[in-house]
Amino acid sequence: MLVGYVSCERYLAIPDVLFEFENRKGSIEARSTATGAVYADVESGEYRVTLYKEGYGAKSIDVRVTEGRPYQFRLLSNNLVGYAWPKWVRSGERSEYRVHAVEPYRLDLYRYGWRKEYIKTVGWFDEHGPRATMQITPDGDYTQTGIEFNKRGYRNNPHHTQFVVGPARSGLYYFHAKAESGAFFSFPWIVAPAEPRAKIAVLAANMNWNAYNNFGGRSNYIHPIAMPPKPTVNARLDLDRYTSDEHMQFSVEDYAPLSFDRPELINHIPEGTEITDPVEGRSTCHVAPAEWRLFGWLEREGLEYDLYAETQFHQGVLNLDAYQVVITSTHPEYWSKEMYFNLKEWVFERGGKLLYLGGNGLNCPVEFIDEYTMTVRNGKYKGISANLKEFGKESRMHTYYESEANLLGVVCTDSGIMTGAPYRAIDTSHWIFEDTGLNDGDIFGEKCLHMRCWGGASGHETDKMSPSSPAGTKLLAKGLNPDNGGAEIVYHETASGGAVYSVGSISYPCSLPVDSNISTITRNVINRFLG
Repeated sequence: MLVGYVSCERYLAIPDVLFEFENRKGSIEARSTATGAVYADVESGEYRVTLYKEGYGAKSIDVRVTEGRPYQFRLLSNNLVGYAWPKWVRSGERSEYRVHAVEPYRLDLYRYGWRKEYIKTVGWFDEHGPRATMQITPDGDYTQTGIEFNKRGYRNNPHHTQFVVGPARSGLYYFHAKAESGAFFSFPWIVAPAEPRAKIAVLAANMNWNAYNNFGGRSNYIHPIAMPPKPTVNARLDLDRYTSDEHMQFSVEDYAPLSFDRPELINHIPEGTEITDPVEGRSTCHVAPAEWRLFGWLEREGLEYDLYAETQFHQGVLNLDAYQVVITSTHPEYWSKEMYFNLKEWVFERGGKLLYLGGNGLNCPVEFIDEYTMTVRNGKYKGISANLKEFGKESRMHTYYESEANLLGVVCTDSGIMTGAPYRAIDTSHWIFEDTGLNDGDIFGEKCLHMRCWGGASGHETDKMSPSSPAGTKLLAKGLNPDNGGAEIVYHETASGGAVYSVGSISYPCSLPVDSNISTITRNVINRFLG
């Protein structure tokens, strides 16, 4: 009988896993095949199943074996990983640190500003039992329900709780886990203020982090609709992303949910990395490691800010009216309807000032099933701007509500995608260019720490003006990316006294620490908005 399939945390098939099926009749052994399939000479019924494979955590589980209904067994590799839970708190609230380690490890807490500030050593962790700091994952598709670290075997000792209280100072914090062998893993923790303190509120794009997080085998880019019945053997041969004529598999109305309760490998920052170092790697350049470059730059410039998770904005923790300025960062692609229209109302009706310092932002709506689970509304039009244009839409947000250009002045298009370039100044008479010495036609933003799409501050994914841009939107600069695909820096004001400055580029924040003109222009905007 085909009992099921066995896979790792990336939903990759694991061959040659040793299985033992036990019930009152005895014990039967089996091994998984190259596809991860588990065939065993068993009848339907209840079994105690034990799995073992070198390099992974062994486990025993109770399973009901049913012919014709393959069971999805999941194993967790021995790699050091962890996350805080919840991943966002206010000062004074607590989170649980959840770390998977197969050896003793030390945990330290740092605050990531212009420099990494050591906060405290949480402690050393090991246990009397062998490999007792190893975590156990649920079986099946836990991208929908959460991985639930610390749930099994961690709750029966009141003296060994694993909580840390949010520090008084708001900001981006990182836990550093380092094992005896030297293995290292870091993971972020967003701490918002207990009460507003600064004049500037900054949003960390953690909903985007969740959409791109494929831990467990799914994200909004790998199996976005639902987990397939068989695990992956070879990605280029098995995944629709690579085998279909359309690499974006946005072809239905309903998509399986994505839980925030999972480690985020994409947000790991290597030990010893400094804020002025290049942002290396494919994924890190548009999530927390890149956003750190903005947060740290604000501190270098002496600009006080309160940091919030996007989820805290959705949940009502962030009171926009307590702030003069709101800043969004590198890649805030996924927003709820409530977030979008609340921010738009604040800008257009209550004089709010917005800096949109990223690209492909506010582009796709999400809905929340509960506080920690979201569903992405990709729609059935394949998601890229060329396809959406055929239906008279500028974005996935436009498909359901309106184009984000109504607020931001720009919207992402395919031209220039995955390239990097500097900007060319178009209207240097505008006040944003004060103290730069730039003239019309001059180039700026040549320096950038973004390595995936290297070349300048206009890059990776870029936004441009559209028919939905507010009347009076001013084009101030444009990137030199190919195919007229450069990001457009725009500015517009509202009748209520509100204003929006948009840069239209994912790469832009990675230029702030190293490019003097990008720094001066951004500082000019913030100073003007603060009055």
